[in-house]
Amino acid sequence: MSPLGHQPLSPLDGRYREATASLGEYFSEAALNRARVRVEIEWLITLCHEGVAGSTPLPAKTIAALRKTVADFGPEDIAQIAHFEATTKHDVKAVEYYVRDVLASHGMESLQELVHFGCTSEDINNVSYALVTRDALTSVWLPAFSSVLNRLTELAKSWREVPMLARTHGQPATPTTFGKELAVFASRLARVSERITHAPFLAKFSGATGTFSAHVVAEPAVNWPIVSKNFVEGLGLTWNPLTTQIESHDGAAELFGAISHANRILHNLATDMWTYISIGYLTQIPEPGATGSSTMPHKINPIRFENAEANLEISSALFDSLGASLVTSRLQRDLTDSTTQRNIGVAFGHSLLALTNLHKGLHEVSLDKNALLADLHSNWEVLAEAIQTVIRAEIVRGSSASSDPYATVKELTRGRAVDADVLIAFVAQLDVSDGAKQSLSALTPEDYVGLASALVDYLD
Repeated sequence: MSPLGHQPLSPLDGRYREATASLGEYFSEAALNRARVRVEIEWLITLCHEGVAGSTPLPAKTIAALRKTVADFGPEDIAQIAHFEATTKHDVKAVEYYVRDVLASHGMESLQELVHFGCTSEDINNVSYALVTRDALTSVWLPAFSSVLNRLTELAKSWREVPMLARTHGQPATPTTFGKELAVFASRLARVSERITHAPFLAKFSGATGTFSAHVVAEPAVNWPIVSKNFVEGLGLTWNPLTTQIESHDGAAELFGAISHANRILHNLATDMWTYISIGYLTQIPEPGATGSSTMPHKINPIRFENAEANLEISSALFDSLGASLVTSRLQRDLTDSTTQRNIGVAFGHSLLALTNLHKGLHEVSLDKNALLADLHSNWEVLAEAIQTVIRAEIVRGSSASSDPYATVKELTRGRAVDADVLIAFVAQLDVSDGAKQSLSALTPEDYVGLASALVDYLD
């Protein structure tokens, strides 16, 4: 066979590229290098502002020109860094040489030795990863997550009054409404969204073992912790003063754990939606020209929810692995985190793909209210709870001399279906007040939904 040439190994960069391409602006090698360039340049600006090594604050025009390097970062810059790395065999050192060249192009050769001043590679990397993760989260993942949450909330409110047979342990249980059950998912997702949205992004900038040793030797008069803190916070991150060579990744692990948790709630939603489709509660709106089954023309396979389910499993597995491995480092530093962090974008990518499919799937379903009603009317025995609870209340009121109402109702309903006539006849012979009999005789499965509709208001 002839070779296929260079082909993407990951489906995220192949089959599903359209859905995940936006993450390349944050988690690709090029994007990481752009972030590294930004950190190196901002650190240089900070050092000059502090007058380190006799430097003076840079003019606003010069600062703007240096920052434009980041804003205009493109293919030529990517290639230049790759050229340096071919010699250095070190990605961060290649970025340092690139920034030195940038300074030379602006006639600032005298400041070249301030590039990467007092830094270890991890100073640049941990800040860069914090920046790209934060920006990817806020610009791409959270909007996609919110679109699913908003659609789910919309459907919960729209279908809040539609009665549905609930199932516990897979068996008919007391009725609910379809909207209330979707509201449960929306509430769960909103709660975890708060954790994700307000997650801190920790960063350190304190040298080879987190001690500012080189900084103090070179410039003992500078208050380096304050400089470091202001620098990190100026980038919109949270400063971590106590670290080894690396930032300990605890904040990242907490974030990844929260996203993994969100993934699992979404996974639960996907499997429930799949089930509702399988039992006929939901019907899928066909796309013109789309194939359902390759051999069975009548089918529309629930692929949106199945695809989401699979990708959420992969994403959570990756986020769980990231969270477990990143928080451990031998002594003051090893390189396990360096390799592991390169997969952050992959974890986000599978989650984003799932969110895309869930959003589409939630727009491609309609509720078959007749199917829900038919199911309710096939299971009148679900009113057993109501009957035995009313008998209990009547006993307490002194309106009934019955004993063990649970056992009484169980004899009628356990293990067999009953219809309306059987249930009404059963109620008629109960030892309860006439008012209780009238109330129970008028009750139908679709009416027995309690406050389900009102509970949806708690989404607001």
